[in-house]
Amino acid sequence: LECDMATNLVGQPLVRQQVMKGVREFLENRNPEKPLVMSFHGSTGTGKTYVSSMLVRYLFQGGLQSPYVHQFSPIVHFPHAEQIEQYKENLKRWIQGNLTNCGRSAFLFDEMDKMHPGLIDVIIPFLGPSWVVYGTNYRKAIFIFVSNAGGEQINKMTLDLWRTHKDREEISLQDLEPAISKAVFENPQSGFWKSGIINEHLIDLVVPFLPLKHHHVKQCVISELLQQGLEVRPAVVQEVADSIPYFPEEEKIFSSTGCKTVASRISFFF
Repeated sequence: LECDMATNLVGQPLVRQQVMKGVREFLENRNPEKPLVMSFHGSTGTGKTYVSSMLVRYLFQGGLQSPYVHQFSPIVHFPHAEQIEQYKENLKRWIQGNLTNCGRSAFLFDEMDKMHPGLIDVIIPFLGPSWVVYGTNYRKAIFIFVSNAGGEQINKMTLDLWRTHKDREEISLQDLEPAISKAVFENPQSGFWKSGIINEHLIDLVVPFLPLKHHHVKQCVISELLQQGLEVRPAVVQEVADSIPYFPEEEKIFSSTGCKTVASRISFFF
């Protein structure tokens, strides 16, 4: 996992360092006090979903297809605000049932910024340090929340630091965490708004994904060409990377869509 992250996860030194440390410590502990709870934040295409699927690929046979890995999307699973009470009941029952089957399960919550406020709080009993919930020992489970919320703040701060000639390798969690917390946890539109998960400090790792620069996008293009079994031509790599929008308007430093649209753009240049 560490090797794969070092090779294929571009431009995210902070993510690599935090996630590896958190996962290693959690898995080496035979009797963890609570499940591992991580919250991934950043704008589109910076690698949040990529890292969560990479994690489950190494931790579970069959990866995302494993019967012990469960993915939730607010748009797919919880679309109607008026049915929130029913969703709460379903979600609680689903997590409880799956932890009864296997205490070492993983639960991925995509697009937390689109989750109905209040819904996620039904899983609080499964995230804390109490020994047993409804007859289930669940302390070895892993919960990952993925969200675009906080992305704008992370981008702004990365840009400000870049302007003061601070390299992305030098950016620390302390530089970013206050801004992320404010954007994510104090926003009425966010799934974490007024959430007990925040108030009770149940998230172990808040992981910021930084915006990607032009040379990172080129690395993504090369990886994608190799994956598609196509020849890596420098001219094509350059053209695909140049075709992506960058911000801010005048300097064009960071990719507006990260590496998100790289795969679909390659066919235009080949």
